[in-house]
This record gives sequence, structure tokens and C-alpha cells, in this order.
Amino acid sequence: MGACQKIDQHEIPSKDNGLTGIMVNVDNFAYEANKVFLLNEGSMGSNNATLDFLRLPAGLYITDAFGKMNPSVGGGLGDVGNDIAVINNELWIVVNNSGLVEVVSRDDETEIKAISVPTPRNIAFDANYAYVTSWAGAFSKYEGYDLVDYSNPKGQVYRINLKTKEVDGHIEVGYQPEGIAYYNGKLYVANSGGLTLPPTYSYDNTVSIIDAASFTVTKEVEVQVNLNDVYSDGKGNIYLTTMGNYWDVHSGLYMLSAANPDSPVHVADYVSVSTINGDTVYCIGTETEFEWGTDHSYSSFTVKNGVKTALSLNLTHTTPYSIGVLNENTIFVGELALSSYEDEGQTKWSSDYFNPGTVTCYWHGNKLWTVQAGVCPGHFAIY
Repeated sequence: MGACQKIDQHEIPSKDNGLTGIMVNVDNFAYEANKVFLLNEGSMGSNNATLDFLRLPAGLYITDAFGKMNPSVGGGLGDVGNDIAVINNELWIVVNNSGLVEVVSRDDETEIKAISVPTPRNIAFDANYAYVTSWAGAFSKYEGYDLVDYSNPKGQVYRINLKTKEVDGHIEVGYQPEGIAYYNGKLYVANSGGLTLPPTYSYDNTVSIIDAASFTVTKEVEVQVNLNDVYSDGKGNIYLTTMGNYWDVHSGLYMLSAANPDSPVHVADYVSVSTINGDTVYCIGTETEFEWGTDHSYSSFTVKNGVKTALSLNLTHTTPYSIGVLNENTIFVGELALSSYEDEGQTKWSSDYFNPGTVTCYWHGNKLWTVQAGVCPGHFAIY
């Protein structure tokens, strides 16, 4: 777990140097980064999203940094942290149920501005703007298994000026948009859908392509149902994940060419969590994702230029919920808490979305250390 190291508080001049945390072993890391941020989603309705970070090269893991650095912000970070990204000297945090995009200093986690966006989901940037996907107030309410109320408008992408931190426009896309990525003047938006029940129930399966300069949708491409994450490798390849339909369409990874987006390619099945580092997509998944209530065996792999390669991570007795990559040798996995139960005399484990999870650091594929994080450790950002 923790390795004893002396901290030089002058390594990174910052207001947050006084924060205390857990010492971890970073002796063999390559120090091309200063901090590894982890956004813990929290439980919906509990207002307990938190922000952790690992300070490099000190090797200090600090929990709830936003709360500690912003004691006067009522309610803390908010309800359900959904995405996080670093641009320039700022950290942008999407807080879904609170309807906020929090902009904080990447150096000391102090709040710069909270921007209102309805049901925001994910974020991407170009040189002048932040672009945030929004469900535009879509919701479903159930009593037992019966739908009693719903609203299912098409989603929106909101545009926020990076200098003024003001929303200056929005545009309609598909149903319940999730991931978004920017490449070469275009925005690629993954539409998921799936909120309503028959006769109108359906997943969306489209990618909305937006011309950033004119801020108009120029094309919609069908890929697969229930699209989730979107990544650009900077070389003209756009990667998309799907969560499947939880019945006969598995989760997976697809790729389309920015030059010819009309012919998406299926790259791999079984993608529970994913991220991109440089031009390489890192994925974790399980072939038993439809077998509810069983222990899952997870595998990991990378994809570069559409080619899948096995990645060795010792993912035993864990429920991976997020992945962050410092470099090809140093990988972080956010893991849900586990709850035990008895089934026919055997102890089994299930995912726990209400108690603090953990983050594990893998070095050359082997577990280096594990520390406690917040509830539902869901999204990494590195600078």
C-alpha cells in the first residue's frame, strides 16, 4: 500500500501544498506529469462527488481536494461527477445531476467559476471553446418496473467560451448524447438513447458530426446502439464505445475514419471501461457481462490504428470502473467497492455504488499499490 517517502513541499509551489494524504510508491514513475486527478462520481442524489489527486513526484495521494480547497462552496463538488479534463491551466469538471460545469485551477483546485448546463454529460475542447453534451432534461421515473413519467427530448451540445466562461450557444443532436471528441474542425458526438419504454423505447445508434466553425450538424452516422465514449487518436481515427443493449448486443469498440465516416469498423467486443493515451485506446471488459450476479473475469487490451493487442493487468477480484494511463507502463484503475453475499453456500461479490471505492496503480502489468478513493471512482485526467 503506502511507501514511506519524504515530501518536499516546495516541489510544486501551490496553495494546496499543505494538504495531507497517503504516501504511495512512485519511485519508478517517469515524471512527465505533475498530477493524476480522479473524479469520484458519488451516488446519484447523495451530493457526494469528490475530486482526488496523486501529486507527482512526491507520491502523495490526496482525497476530496475540491472540498478541502473550497470550504465556502456550499454542497461541495455536487451530485454525480460525470467527466473531467485539463485544458491550459484549468480543470473542467462536469457535474451531471447538479447541472454544472465546474472550472477550477489545475494547480490548486480552487474554484474559478461554476457554469450552468442542463444535465451535462461529457466535455471536449478546441482552441476557443468547451463543448458539453447535455441530455437537455431527459429523464425516466419508475415505480417498481413500471414507467410512470418520462421526458425524452433530443439532446444538445452546449458551447462555452473558454475566456469568458459563458455559454454562447447550443445545438440539437441525437437522444441522450454521451461522449464527445474534437478533431480537425469537427466534433463527434455519441448518442445513446434508451430512456423510454414501448412503443417509443429505443436506443439511439448515431454519431452526430458537427462543424465547429459554423456550429451546425453536418452528418449523422449509424454505428451501434447505446453509444458511450468517443476518442480521437489525432491521426484521423475516431474510436467509439457502445454499452450494448444488455441482452443480445455486447459492449464493444468501433472505429470510423474522419475522412470517410460513413463506414464504421467493428474493432472489438467487451469494453466495460476505456480511455485514450496518445494514439492508443486502452480497454477493460468481460465476456460474461450478460451473466448477472456472477463473478466476472476481466481482460484488458489496447488498440492502435485499429489493431487490438492484449494488455496484461492482474484484474482479479475487482470491479473496474475507470482507467487512466500515465504511460504504457503506468496505469491506474478505479474500482467500485464490493459487497459480499451468500449464494448456495458460496461467498460471492457484487458491485457497490454507495461506499468508497479504490484506485489501483499497475506498473508493468503488476499491482503496485491500492488506496481508498471516493464513491464510484469514475474519471481520470492527467497533467
